[in-house]
Amino acid sequence: MAGRTKFILDEADMPTAWYNVVPDLPEPPPPPLHPGTGEPVGPDDLAPLFPQALIAQEVSTERYIPIPDEVQEVYRLWRPSPLFRAHRLEKALGTPARIYYKYEGVSPVGSHKPNTAVPQAFYNAQEGVRLLTTETGAGQWGSAIAFACAQFGLECEVWQVRASYDQKPYRKIMMETFGATVHPSPSDLTEAGRAILAAHPDSTGSLGIAISEAVEKAAANPDARYALGSVLNHVLLHQTVIGEEAIKQFEMAGDSPDVIVGCTGGGSNFGGLVFPFLREKLAGRISPTIRAVEPAACPSLTRGKYAYDFGDTAGLTPLLKMHTLGHDFIPDPIHAGGLRYHGMSPLLSHIVELGLVDAVAIGQNECFAAGVRFARSEGIIPAPEPTHALAECVREALRCKETGEEKVILTALCGHAHLDLPAYASYLAGDMVDRELTDEDLVAAFDTIPTR
Repeated sequence: MAGRTKFILDEADMPTAWYNVVPDLPEPPPPPLHPGTGEPVGPDDLAPLFPQALIAQEVSTERYIPIPDEVQEVYRLWRPSPLFRAHRLEKALGTPARIYYKYEGVSPVGSHKPNTAVPQAFYNAQEGVRLLTTETGAGQWGSAIAFACAQFGLECEVWQVRASYDQKPYRKIMMETFGATVHPSPSDLTEAGRAILAAHPDSTGSLGIAISEAVEKAAANPDARYALGSVLNHVLLHQTVIGEEAIKQFEMAGDSPDVIVGCTGGGSNFGGLVFPFLREKLAGRISPTIRAVEPAACPSLTRGKYAYDFGDTAGLTPLLKMHTLGHDFIPDPIHAGGLRYHGMSPLLSHIVELGLVDAVAIGQNECFAAGVRFARSEGIIPAPEPTHALAECVREALRCKETGEEKVILTALCGHAHLDLPAYASYLAGDMVDRELTDEDLVAAFDTIPTR
């Protein structure tokens, strides 16, 4: 439809089921392993951390899993989210490409994270859990799970990566407003945190460390469970409402994507957008290029090793087959705190290994340049994380400018930056530093990966 900017579904068109990509893959992903026995983990191994409903979703081979009415009721606060045609960005770039973005910043916390936080809180409340513990990087996930816990009467305790805790004080205030207790990580409240502080008193933290602290606290309390904002199968599953809506919205637009781009830290935003389109691609109905974009300072997909590794720094989690930089790796404190994770979703890692998705890494100055360009044309200031996807969208659109190709580009704008403006201040002042791993850093990081 020429000239149309927004494609908005009615609430009646909301997805009623999450899509599980596993049954449609050419081969199943490798299972998580018990670090002691080396055998695949079973439900009993995960029960101290997750409710049974989520454990069942984690290992499900069903293609579709119904979304409970109670979850859909909360989803209606912001879903369906809009699909935008970026006419003004196209004009600013002078490209013949057609650029679309699925905007998840309309949620109560300004990101895609409540798509999984709400069902996680719901299933835990159903099982009688009283407290959820979690980690957060930039604070988007911590805000989302704090909001979700408030909806279902749960207490919430969050360990926020120290670098982001210091950079983003308003995220802490948002979490506390929703009722959460927030600690900087590493903290002196857990054995894992104390061990890190003893070795590195000035540690800026990492998601791996914060995960260790939250897992340790949950495992020690029979009334508590742990909630994870990315990486695991059930988390990516919940996010597929993004892609399912986008498919319907492209039908409204009378268009189909040639290139789909998403940022990746743990993989939930990317999987949520991409997996429903990947289903259509595997069925032969469309044939888009699908591309993941990660920070050059934490390039697990592009430079990591595909191996079994711990999901956390202290080695409390099962071993996951994933692209990893080593569980002891502590990324530089770049502004995209949500992408500072040493590993990648095992499911997404497997899909990359199958050759169904490719990946690139981009430095943060180029990403923020794309974010500013987007803000000045489209009027939304993107969170630091999706600026990575926008940078690749700009690259692709400029390639189309050179070739004359009228490609259709789709990305997920997974959140806004209203509470991340100090990052833009750093970029605009010229103070932002690009950080990239050296080969020596990688060798040292890989030394922590278990041999299996």
